[in-house]
Amino acid sequence: MKAGFQKYLWAQVACLSLGTILAFGQSSGFAQNLEACKAGRAACDQSKLSAAQSTDVALTSHGRNVVNCRNGYDSCDRSKLTEPETIALAVADHQRNVTDCNDGMQSCDRSKLTPSEAREMAVGQQQRNLAACKDGTGACDRSKLTPAETEGVNSARRELNASDCENGSGLCDHAQLTASQTQETAAAQHRRNAQNCENAWDECDHSQLTPLEAKQTADSEHQHNLSACKDSEATCDYAKLTPAEAKILVDAEHKRNYAACLKGYGYCDPSRLTVEEARTIHPDN
Repeated sequence: MKAGFQKYLWAQVACLSLGTILAFGQSSGFAQNLEACKAGRAACDQSKLSAAQSTDVALTSHGRNVVNCRNGYDSCDRSKLTEPETIALAVADHQRNVTDCNDGMQSCDRSKLTPSEAREMAVGQQQRNLAACKDGTGACDRSKLTPAETEGVNSARRELNASDCENGSGLCDHAQLTASQTQETAAAQHRRNAQNCENAWDECDHSQLTPLEAKQTADSEHQHNLSACKDSEATCDYAKLTPAEAKILVDAEHKRNYAACLKGYGYCDPSRLTVEEARTIHPDN
C-alpha cells in the first residue's frame, strides 16, 4: 500500500514538472516570436500574437518604415505613411536635395530646385571653384572665372608661390618670383640654414654661414657636446672639450663614483677611489 502511494506521488510530481517545462518552453517560444515580429523577420508568426501584441508590432513596424523613408532606404513603403508623415518626408527630401546641391554632391537633382535655390547653388559652385583656383586645391575650372576673378586668382597664386618659396615648403617655382620676392626668399633660406646649424639640425650647410654665424654655430655645437658629455650621452666627443672642461668632468665623475660607492647605489668602480675614500666605504655597500 505504501509503495503504491509513493508511485502515485512521483507520478504527480513528474506531471507537474513536465507541465512547468512545457509552459516555460511555450512562453519562451511566444517571446521569441514577438521579438521576430517586432524586428520584421521572416520567422514571425502573426497568428501567435495576442491582440495587444499585434498592435504593438504594428506600431513598431510603422515606426521602422518611417525611419527607412526618412533615410531614403529601398525598404521604404510610402503607401503606409500617414498624410502628415508624407508631407514631412517630402519637406525633408527637398531640403536634403537642396543641401546636396549646395555642397556639390553627385546626388543633387537640379530639376527639383526652385529658381531661387538654383541661383543659390550656382553662387555656391562659383565660390567653391574660385577658392579651389586660389588655393591650388580641388578641381579648378578657370574657364568659369570672370576676368576680375582670373586676375585675383593669378595674384593669389603668385603670393602663395612666394610664401612656399620663402618657407621652404610646398611647390616653389623660383621663375615666378619678382626681384624683391627672390631677395626675401634668399634671406629666409639663409636664416633657416643658420638656425639649422646653430641647433645642430639636419640640412645645415656650413659653407653658407657668415663668419659671425659660423662662430655662433661653433659655440652652440660646443655647448651641445659639453652637455652631452655631462649627461654621459653616446654623442659626446671628449676630444672636443677644453682641458678645463675635461678636468671639470673628471672631477664630477670622481665625485659621482665616490657617492655611488659610499651609498651603495649606482655604478661604483672601487679601483678609482683614493686610499682615504676607500677607508670610508662600508663593506656591506
